[in-house]
Amino acid sequence: MQTLLLVALLGSLAAVSAVPTENVKWCVKSEKELEKCNALAAKAPVFTCVKRVTTIECIKAIKAGEADAITLDGGDIEIAGLNSYDLAPIIAEDYGTTSSGTCYYAVAVVKKGTAFTINELQGKKSCHTGVGKSAGWKIPVGTLLSMNLMQWSGIEDSPVEDAVSNFFSASCAPGSAPGSKLCQLCAGDCSKTHREPYYDYEGAFKCLKDGAGDVAFVKHLTVPDSEKPNYELLCKDGTRAPIDDYRTCHLARVSAHAVVSRKDPQLADFIWNSLSSVQDFKLFSSEDYPPSKDLMFKDSTARLVRVPANTDSFLYLGAEYVSIVHSLTKERASSASSAIKWCTVGHAETLKCDIWIVNSDANIACRTGTTVEGCIEMIMSGDADAMAVDGGQVYTAGNCGLVPAMVEQYSADLCSNPGEQSSYFAVAVVKRSSGLTWNTLKGHRSCHTGLGRTAGWNIPMGLIYNQTHDCDFTKFFSSGCAPGSEPSSSFCSQCVGSGKAVGDESKCKASADEEYYGYAGAFRCLVEDAGDVAFIKHTIVPENSNGERLTLTSLNLSYECVIYINLKHPPPLLVKGKGPKWARGLNANDYQLICPGQPAGVEISEYATCNLAAVPAHAVVTRPETHDKVVKILHEQQAKFGGSDGSFRMFHSELGKNLLFKDSTKCLQTIPKGTSYDTFLGKEYMTAINALRQCSESTPELEKSCTFHPCQQNI
Repeated sequence: MQTLLLVALLGSLAAVSAVPTENVKWCVKSEKELEKCNALAAKAPVFTCVKRVTTIECIKAIKAGEADAITLDGGDIEIAGLNSYDLAPIIAEDYGTTSSGTCYYAVAVVKKGTAFTINELQGKKSCHTGVGKSAGWKIPVGTLLSMNLMQWSGIEDSPVEDAVSNFFSASCAPGSAPGSKLCQLCAGDCSKTHREPYYDYEGAFKCLKDGAGDVAFVKHLTVPDSEKPNYELLCKDGTRAPIDDYRTCHLARVSAHAVVSRKDPQLADFIWNSLSSVQDFKLFSSEDYPPSKDLMFKDSTARLVRVPANTDSFLYLGAEYVSIVHSLTKERASSASSAIKWCTVGHAETLKCDIWIVNSDANIACRTGTTVEGCIEMIMSGDADAMAVDGGQVYTAGNCGLVPAMVEQYSADLCSNPGEQSSYFAVAVVKRSSGLTWNTLKGHRSCHTGLGRTAGWNIPMGLIYNQTHDCDFTKFFSSGCAPGSEPSSSFCSQCVGSGKAVGDESKCKASADEEYYGYAGAFRCLVEDAGDVAFIKHTIVPENSNGERLTLTSLNLSYECVIYINLKHPPPLLVKGKGPKWARGLNANDYQLICPGQPAGVEISEYATCNLAAVPAHAVVTRPETHDKVVKILHEQQAKFGGSDGSFRMFHSELGKNLLFKDSTKCLQTIPKGTSYDTFLGKEYMTAINALRQCSESTPELEKSCTFHPCQQNI
């Protein structure tokens, strides 16, 4: 009985927590901020005010539900996003078109008339906004470390604060241990509160202005217009520049301050709507509460902008910021760092990668993501290093700061005599008996390799959009299977998942666990009459018909034992003989290609003249700093496993189709370091995909998060 009562009570609590709150509980950290918040609450009673002493106490209060929101800078957004707090940015400050929009610039400000450069900062006195803050600590310290101007052996030997203390002769870095060198220049208690006069942007500038320090690390909007002639910026190239030249002379671009809250879409909507409804109150001014600045929001804020849904702290802060900040957590290299962490999606890819590990001489490690976009995010964060993706996914990865490192080559001749970049044709395949043409496709069912994939979505849907100028493709196709679509979409209705009768969570998933995913999957969708047209690669029909499709036939007993011992999951039943059931007995002559401008279908072999587009080959993507390492190891791996025989074959899939790499790959070829994703994809493909991106439904959520503002991109 007590158990039942407890369950009922917990259920009631869960139900209450799901109901939108009646008030937005805003967390403030000073008496002046509380004064402004109370004034806001008097004008807009939907707001109430919760006071805590420090930022971390506010973060904890929001996590516990005692408060709902606070505006934080990048450094604190990063902390709030840690697993222990799990908060996320929901609304960004926008500093206006005359400034930098939803970005700001971290700068090093010095008095005009002094003669030192950034390369001569050692031994000078420094003013910081606070330990852990973005523009005042993480960016300048990370920049000095990455430029090898400041020496630090790593966190295993000493905290980074020791390196800063040894570099500067004295500092004010609020939040440091009282009595330390980092508090020596402070005028108050050295806390990260307004009890310390040199805290935050205005305080760090005051530290410089008062003559306590030689350099102040602040944001580009900190120096008042009237005082700009008296100050200069230190540039990373060793020069100086006027204060207004921050666009070309800065340490880094940083994502704007943002309102953070719990990961609750209803609460985010409520906070946004509440802020949007505020009238007759100056949200972005602190002039009525002198001498304080930047209360609740930065005074330089022009407006607020909604952050895309599902954007976590890492995605909001962006690749450049995270790359710099990673230098603050430097650890000694370990043996594991010599391996590249390959990201897999789905059970079958994980199995193949595990077999790769067994054979790779510790040069390969495997990581598993739920989707390709999930893997891209893992590569961005360093949880994984690389994976091979198609052109549409190269586009998304590039917008998230990754770069192409190697490209699949499908011609053996071009492996030995490198020439033009490898490519393939995107084609539309129908059954010969259907009589369908490109002009009669409307109203029929479609089979796609996956949402956002090149041959399976971007190219055909881009062509259809150019015809209809309508982003609602459900008006064109009656139904279909486009793995990765929303479960409720008509583009999931024809998907079959893993083939289970009930409770199949794989249905419409963008992984090999969905039987209609990928090139072979989309063709299977057509073969099994789940669709009337399949958008695939030109080689897929011949590869899966006329007895060409083979499964595993030659594993010896000892190798099977190795698989069972080393894999987390046992392999599925291995079927001897030719082809899976769906592909057995298929005749390529039963299928045709259709394309714009052709009044009737043509033979499968005529792909060179009847196709939707020639598109770039699949490519391996990675972070810019790991390009050389990935290239080196993959060259070594394909020298061992790139052939047509051996214990492991990189470009052959025994337990599925096109796992890790395309099975038609003959070799991987290096993409020169510094090649951007748009250069790799080419002008024609970029034009097509940029047109399709006018349809937000065709833009992956990850890409939306990565392109929310320009500070997220590498510069």
